[in-house]
Amino acid sequence: MPDTAMVLAAGLGKRMRPITDTVPKPLVKIAGKTLVDWALDTLADAGVGTAVVNVHHLADQMEAHLAGRRAPRVVISDERDRLLDSAGGVIKALPRLGDAPFFILNADTFWLDEGMPNLQRLALAWNGEAMDILLMVADFDQATGHSGSVDFVMDEAGRLRRAQKGETGVIYAGAIILHPRLFAGAGSEPQSLNAYFDAAAAGGRLFGMRMGGDWITVGTPDAIAPAEAVVAARARLSDAG
Repeated sequence: MPDTAMVLAAGLGKRMRPITDTVPKPLVKIAGKTLVDWALDTLADAGVGTAVVNVHHLADQMEAHLAGRRAPRVVISDERDRLLDSAGGVIKALPRLGDAPFFILNADTFWLDEGMPNLQRLALAWNGEAMDILLMVADFDQATGHSGSVDFVMDEAGRLRRAQKGETGVIYAGAIILHPRLFAGAGSEPQSLNAYFDAAAAGGRLFGMRMGGDWITVGTPDAIAPAEAVVAARARLSDAG
């Protein structure tokens, strides 16, 4: 189990306006808990010791909120001066992430585990000799709030390739495990993780791990109510059990 994670929380949250005019998207609450705390609680439950969280939009609010966290230990990666996109943010934070494989989580998606916790599943599925990147993926019927198409097609070995229009496949579910060697020689300019996904796929080294449970993405204000409905339904099932 990796002991370190990166939580991507620096985005502008434009699709969540007008809420994000005054509140950073990771501090939007679902069922009484902020999106960033959904991510950090998942890491804490998995035993991850340190989470690097990048901040940009309304960064003072983010820092004030995160100062109250005790587990995992939160380290701020400050992008106030320049928003670096997903890969760029990770590259800036590499000195704080260490030399071993680490998790990357999005701060605008979360999930409700079913059976073995999904971060444990991801860690068990990781094979650094065969893989450059391992993505947690979800089927359409596990997803709430997803308005797009599928992202990848996964073969029987778990290897991923980009889905073409009309193909059935899986959705990238906002959690990754990878080795920092992937970014050797990378520049400091803004850049997306999608370029690294494509490079890994071209080399046959992009893999997926199908998650268990419910995956929830909160991209727009109208996605909040469906997300809270799923959380409430799972809570009722837990109480009944």
